[in-house]
Amino acid sequence: MPMTMDRVEAFRAGVQVAGVHDLGEARLILGAGATALGFPLRLPEPREDLTEDEAAAVIGACPGVPRVLITYQGDPEAVAAFADALGVDWVQLHGAVTVGQVEALRRLRPALGLLKALVVAENDPAPVLAEAEAFAPLVDAFITDTFDPHTGQRGATGRTHPWAVSRAVVEARLAPVILAGGLEPANVADAIEAVRPWAVDAHTGLEGPDGRKTAPRVEAFCRNAAEAFRRHPPAR
Repeated sequence: MPMTMDRVEAFRAGVQVAGVHDLGEARLILGAGATALGFPLRLPEPREDLTEDEAAAVIGACPGVPRVLITYQGDPEAVAAFADALGVDWVQLHGAVTVGQVEALRRLRPALGLLKALVVAENDPAPVLAEAEAFAPLVDAFITDTFDPHTGQRGATGRTHPWAVSRAVVEARLAPVILAGGLEPANVADAIEAVRPWAVDAHTGLEGPDGRKTAPRVEAFCRNAAEAFRRHPPAR
């Protein structure tokens, strides 16, 4: 079964920043007010931000906040072993996984937080809602992200999706919803007002030309998100 709402409270009205490069960047992100760190690893294409050993070191040096393995793997034993090796307390299942695989992962690691990605490809919320209904009994929260039809990429596209789809998932009240997909300082307040998510996630929208997070962008994002959440707090 999913964990209690107390555990998911760590994300409430907060900011997850994905694509951490090193400990210095992690400290910059947390110092700016982010509440969770995401580590995309073993990706379909080799574009990791750091090695697995480096990720484990950063994760070990940042206790007290959710540390999230973002994985496209589906095999439950492989995911569980990878989470153990890294020392994370959450896994974001971002690839094509089955209900049976998530059930098995939950049995293997009942204390592990599970975020299930819902990748939005079109304006129709029906297929996304159907997926959410199937997985809701097994996961602690959803994260809605963007599918890029030109590249086939599921997330980290720098593109927004129709926010009405994410709003429909929020209104279904199946599980808390973290909103991702093309978010940056300039649009995060509008996104929070439109969707009313539990939390928001950013990756490429906080990066400079060198692909690394910049302090001004991270600080502005966290500040704008916090102000928007004060006006539009997530429903409990």
